[in-house]
Amino acid sequence: MLTGELRNQIDRIWDAFWSGGIANPLEVLEQLTYLLFIRRLDELETLEERRSQRSGQPMRRHIFPEGADPQGRPWSELRWSRFKELGDPSSMFQVVGERVFPFLRELGGEESAYATHMRDARFTIPTPALLTKVVELLDAVPMEDRDTKGDIYEYMLGKLATAGTNGQFRTPRHIIELMVAMTEPTPRDVMVDPACGTCGFPVAVGEYLREHHPEVLSDPDLREHFNHGLFHGFDFDNTMLRIGAMNMLLHGVENPDVSYRDSLSEDSASEENKYTLILANPPFAGSLDYESTSARLQRVVKTKKTELLFMALFLQLLRPGGRAAVIVPDGVLFGSSKAHKELRRTLVEDHFLEGVVSLPSGVFRPYAGVSTAILLFTKTGRGGTDQVWFYDMTADGWSLDDKRNPLLPLEKLGPTPKEALGENEHEKNNLPDCLDRWRHRKDSERGRARTAQSFCVPKEEISAQGYDLSLNRYKVSSDTEN
Repeated sequence: MLTGELRNQIDRIWDAFWSGGIANPLEVLEQLTYLLFIRRLDELETLEERRSQRSGQPMRRHIFPEGADPQGRPWSELRWSRFKELGDPSSMFQVVGERVFPFLRELGGEESAYATHMRDARFTIPTPALLTKVVELLDAVPMEDRDTKGDIYEYMLGKLATAGTNGQFRTPRHIIELMVAMTEPTPRDVMVDPACGTCGFPVAVGEYLREHHPEVLSDPDLREHFNHGLFHGFDFDNTMLRIGAMNMLLHGVENPDVSYRDSLSEDSASEENKYTLILANPPFAGSLDYESTSARLQRVVKTKKTELLFMALFLQLLRPGGRAAVIVPDGVLFGSSKAHKELRRTLVEDHFLEGVVSLPSGVFRPYAGVSTAILLFTKTGRGGTDQVWFYDMTADGWSLDDKRNPLLPLEKLGPTPKEALGENEHEKNNLPDCLDRWRHRKDSERGRARTAQSFCVPKEEISAQGYDLSLNRYKVSSDTEN
């Protein structure tokens, strides 16, 4: 967690943008992303220079060209450590706007995700005074430590959410962490989020692996896979991709595959059966016209509804044996259309549906009051569902109104809190209990009564109910039992 002092530093940067004339939080974050990237390039160049000096070997790569440009201006002026020392606000403004940003756009020759997303970088900071102030403030923020870097960017993303306009891109971090812990990623997984937004799910998988599988960074093969093959994310919003790619970089992933794709409309034939793990919270809103939707998906489920098309896409992308934890609107669980029923039948009969976690309806406030659930399943192609585990989450640790204030100290929040919850604190944070019961879904959970917060339902009963997956269809209230 960030210290109060670091939070204050970020707040001051944010305030500087607002008072300097940039009020759109997405634009603020985008400009900060560019500046962080510029600073990061300078750090990488410095690291390489030091390595070269220590070893007496020439530098393996130069990010910034040596010498001067055609106008005779030194390329070294493009480095963060040099232009911040120019002393004259208008000179720095000119260097950053007229030279650094065009240089960023030209970096496309580098094959990294970051270079790709910087190709259409635009410099929109309006005045030399604002740039000078922001560079000064940003320079004072310590970026040596990977955890701090990641936490700083998460805190900035949180500001994007609280600003309200782009909250749809944010799945609460504690819900992401719960879904990651329930799927137990391994260092050999190949994960994808086909609606990745700011890359919350890939980042959380990376953090989980660092904590639970430290060998992922000490074993050369696993480290190579971690940096170049494990993480994949698609989105059709270039700003989000840029922000997501930077989020991954600041969390220590060198080259994730974060790329532009309209996941529902393009033919993903080359992606079929490619991934072992899907974590996603796809957009629910609206419907697509048949013409723009992938014909392969339409063969699985004939519908215009995006949430059903995404479910069909998940089944297509997963390898047999691959697993998924995805958020769906409640309508997917009980919708009565032919497409709804067929999709649920497919999950239950043709694959292995393991769990349904009903989330409290305030989880996505203040942006949406929609009721949602987490579906947990494994693609098999030959069935496997025997009992489906249901969990009725009533509290996620935060107030369920528009304010979403924490109900417990930070050490007691999330699925794996740093401090154990006291007797009466479970009713404020169900996440640790949900994770614990999930781990016992094949043994002790089988015997729980339908009046409990979690219970299992045999496949035969679900099929007899028309594959209805809503928890209330099977839950028994303690009053009716007496």
